[in-house]
Amino acid sequence: MWRDTGAPSDSFYAVRPECSDVPKTRFKIKAGKTLSARKWHAAFTQEGYLDISKTLSRIQRGGIHPSIRGEVWEFLLGCFAPKSTFDERDQLRQRRRDQYARWKEECREMDPIVGSGRIITAPIITEDGEPIPDPLALLQANPDKVLPIPPQARSAEDSLLPPSNESLENAFDDLRSNTPNGLEKVEYANHVPLDKKVIQWKLTLHQIGMSDLCSPMVVLLEDEADAFWCFERLMRRLRGNFRCTERSVGVESQLNSLASITQVLDPKLHQHLETLGGGHYLFAFRMLMVLFRRELSFGDSLFLWEMMWALEYDPDIFYLYEEPCLGSEKSEGSKGKVKSARQCGKYERENMRNGRKNPETNLPISVFLVSSVLKNKSSKILQEARGLDDVVKILNDINGNLDAKQACSSAIKLHKKYLKKAKKT
Repeated sequence: MWRDTGAPSDSFYAVRPECSDVPKTRFKIKAGKTLSARKWHAAFTQEGYLDISKTLSRIQRGGIHPSIRGEVWEFLLGCFAPKSTFDERDQLRQRRRDQYARWKEECREMDPIVGSGRIITAPIITEDGEPIPDPLALLQANPDKVLPIPPQARSAEDSLLPPSNESLENAFDDLRSNTPNGLEKVEYANHVPLDKKVIQWKLTLHQIGMSDLCSPMVVLLEDEADAFWCFERLMRRLRGNFRCTERSVGVESQLNSLASITQVLDPKLHQHLETLGGGHYLFAFRMLMVLFRRELSFGDSLFLWEMMWALEYDPDIFYLYEEPCLGSEKSEGSKGKVKSARQCGKYERENMRNGRKNPETNLPISVFLVSSVLKNKSSKILQEARGLDDVVKILNDINGNLDAKQACSSAIKLHKKYLKKAKKT
């Protein structure tokens, strides 16, 4: 029987010529399986109501065609409710764009870096709100300004000229060592104490991992405001991954859950990892932090994400996330309605059947995805790993080689198996 091998999707996401080591995308556009533009538009009624159940089943079978990915993601992430009309969504979209413009202007007033196109990869303030004179941050925040140079290194004639390499290195050394040497302060002469919320906001400007999650939104959605709201919805799901307290760091709770799952489903592997000193499962930190974004090609990571979101989909997600000031009148009447299992993703339906009383079983599918990777590599880890470096090396084999659909299927099976065993204990 003839089988459709699928059309490649790499052409939709151009790669710069200098990037020669980018893994090829395994995701293929398959007729009859991938959600096409025709099937997507046919899922709406004349008023604009979306038949989400058919859409979810199609996504779970073959992903989303790249040409419509952005607009479908807006529903999967809860930006819009399936039971809303075209007019309601247009009005809501415009209100959000206006809100984004206001917020962006407020942020620009707090820090001129916002909206400038500059990239900040180093912290610019301390947790107490004090400026950090880090050379990297100074260069990134002030690319057109001359770095501070010790007075002894300049004369009246050359004070307005760019610094020499030698004096630049001296300035860097002085800044790093933080020794008093008469250096001038850059941008911080009028520094005033900052509000706690402003401090928290500035501390996230360079947050590692967020760019991995945000960049696909910017690529898929033409309007910057629409991309922001998609990212905002995603961060509501993943905010725990970036929240650090005195007692825990980011994804630590998910790592603990992963350890518990492995102990139940594969006790030999768990015992071996503990013997190697990997009982905290820190080797899985990056997979959970940015949802396999760095283990897969760009196209494959998008395919994995949309499959995860389709499997986890809850029709109440819009009303759960939406703020009253932006929500439509429809949300008030919809909150009390009992949701249909047909409108939920496969993973969410399983959670509904088993109830949500036990928080240990109410876990994101990403934890079971990592568990499926460990299961796949279990025998190799048991036979070859003699230290944590070996575990990391074995797990790195999945880079560019992970089958997203197979991984999701395995995660669903492990989830069911874990729920059954958790009931008995």
